[in-house]
Amino acid sequence: MILSSSRRDWIATAVITAACTAAVAGAVVTADIHDAQLVRHELPPEGDVLVLAQPPAAVEEAFRVPTAGVAGQYRPLVAHGLVAVNDAHGITAVNQDGSTAWTYTRGEDEVCSLGRAWNKFVVTYRTGLGCGDTVGIDAATGQYAKTRSAINSAEVVAVQSNDRVGTLSTERLDVWRSDMVRTIEYGDVEAKQEPDMQPHEECTLSSALTRKETIALTESCPDNANTTWLRFMGATPEDSRKPEVDADVSIPADGARLVAVAEGAAAVYVPGPQAQILSFNSAGAQVAASDVDQAPAVTNAATPFAPATADLPHHMSWFDGQRLYLFEPTNLKIEFYVPGALGTGIAIGDRLVVPTAGGLAVVNWDNAQVERTIPVDRGGYTGPVYLEMAGTNLVENRGAEAVFLKAV
Repeated sequence: MILSSSRRDWIATAVITAACTAAVAGAVVTADIHDAQLVRHELPPEGDVLVLAQPPAAVEEAFRVPTAGVAGQYRPLVAHGLVAVNDAHGITAVNQDGSTAWTYTRGEDEVCSLGRAWNKFVVTYRTGLGCGDTVGIDAATGQYAKTRSAINSAEVVAVQSNDRVGTLSTERLDVWRSDMVRTIEYGDVEAKQEPDMQPHEECTLSSALTRKETIALTESCPDNANTTWLRFMGATPEDSRKPEVDADVSIPADGARLVAVAEGAAAVYVPGPQAQILSFNSAGAQVAASDVDQAPAVTNAATPFAPATADLPHHMSWFDGQRLYLFEPTNLKIEFYVPGALGTGIAIGDRLVVPTAGGLAVVNWDNAQVERTIPVDRGGYTGPVYLEMAGTNLVENRGAEAVFLKAV
């Protein structure tokens, strides 16, 4: 190698150095992590969290807290018995007695996505580079875990499982693992480092779900009218910038959307005069099909669509706006549904507990029978209700409030 040191070389070096310095400075200014405040108040005790062993005989309201929520996140976010609620600029971890465990806030940036995995709460902020500035906070200790910052779309919906957290927009899907390293990006990627890494960057993404090493997504493409594409891929390709699609399924209908995912399978709601839920394995073969009623949660939804789902011990579940479907966990065949549900439910002991207009229906999942209903006075609220358990409290997300119920 021959090194030169002409005046032209020194000028070029100075220009490159200045450009790099400006880029770094711009990133620092854009990512307002320096404007963040993480304050610990009353941390929960160490050790295991006591939970309900069976559905209570009765409940009463203990307290309620406001929460703004984010697109695509329906259920209360629970970790280590704490519930994370948010406003425009931060999140608060709420103890079982209603006290504040810790808070994380920023001065100007807005919360644009939230998740819960790995016993951490994950909050993403919208900056000048889109919804891509992410912080993971250990739920129990209120300490920083990991951070990441990347270019992203401005408007996203949350994507999460027990193993991954990410965001979805009509342009792209980003998924991260527990150390906040991105394991996959898919779609129309800005600031491409290399060409020809993305297989379908011209398409518009419409839904995505992940479980363990399976990612499923739907999208529509300009060259395929009246068609929705379902694509399967692994969650950890060799290069996160180059997704490895395992199967492409052509569904001859506009507006098909994912409603459930298992390890190696996905279920899709297909609208039409006779709506259907079709299930496919990750090789692209259809494994189940059911005629279903119209789903207002899909037909009235914006794009991208984020289904209201919840994992149960023996089922996957999806709330379609009027009923709660329970799917067999391997091939995602519909086993039964709970009519009149107001949202997703939870397992307590060996029973399913589902919010309904009368309260909390206790369902035997072996025979699909409602055994009893725990009365809940919601004071005239008639909107969706999404249920979780935080320690010995039951928590209902009712619109802009998280309502904590205690057993009596």
